[in-house]
Amino acid sequence: MTRFFAQQTDVTSGQIRLSAEDAEHIRVLRMRPSERFIVCDGAGLDYICRLGAGETGVVEIIEVSETKGEPAIACSIYIAFAKGDRLEYAVQKSVELGARDITLFLSERCVSNPGDTIKKAARFQRIALEAAKQCGRGLIPEVMVAESFNCAIERAAKAELPLFLYEEEEHFRLRQALEESSEAETISIVTGPEGGFEPHEAMFAKSVGMISVSLGPRILRCETAPVAALAAIMFHTGNL
Repeated sequence: MTRFFAQQTDVTSGQIRLSAEDAEHIRVLRMRPSERFIVCDGAGLDYICRLGAGETGVVEIIEVSETKGEPAIACSIYIAFAKGDRLEYAVQKSVELGARDITLFLSERCVSNPGDTIKKAARFQRIALEAAKQCGRGLIPEVMVAESFNCAIERAAKAELPLFLYEEEEHFRLRQALEESSEAETISIVTGPEGGFEPHEAMFAKSVGMISVSLGPRILRCETAPVAALAAIMFHTGNL
């Protein structure tokens, strides 16, 4: 069924008020009053709805159920800015795999200059919204831009299992980290740009508590690494 999101404040007794954009989308889809669709409140509830007979944009609630699309583990993804559509791919697939939130940051070897970060964040938030609708998420992951590399790393280090994916790591792999921290409920994943991380960036990450891990002997592209790591974590924790 087609999926929409609404604010909790827009859910009233037996009805939900959709945004003007979603109401227009329903008109474009030419939905009939008998057709059902899902409206998620972003807080764990899915509402099976149909078009109301009255005001445009107000739909009738038929059934209510708990959202099944959210993983039991909270994974925050930190991705260095990349050029072209690489970042778009990484954001979209991270949402599909269950990322709780996504933070974009600049590091020294970034090839891409993000320019207007507010506009960039808004664009990627839109991508996250569409991906969340498509894959049946129960919330829309927030896409943020960190003030600096250090700010991103310090925030990532607060997770119970803070993972720094470093291409120069030779001894400690992602699987080992997951096996040693099987009880962790919050995980952060930090991945670098096309050129990887500078050694001093990796040293800073370790100094604030990040765990340097490898994804194996092959060097993955910057858009592949966060997706591969997140998929591995979701599988290991039984969320895939």
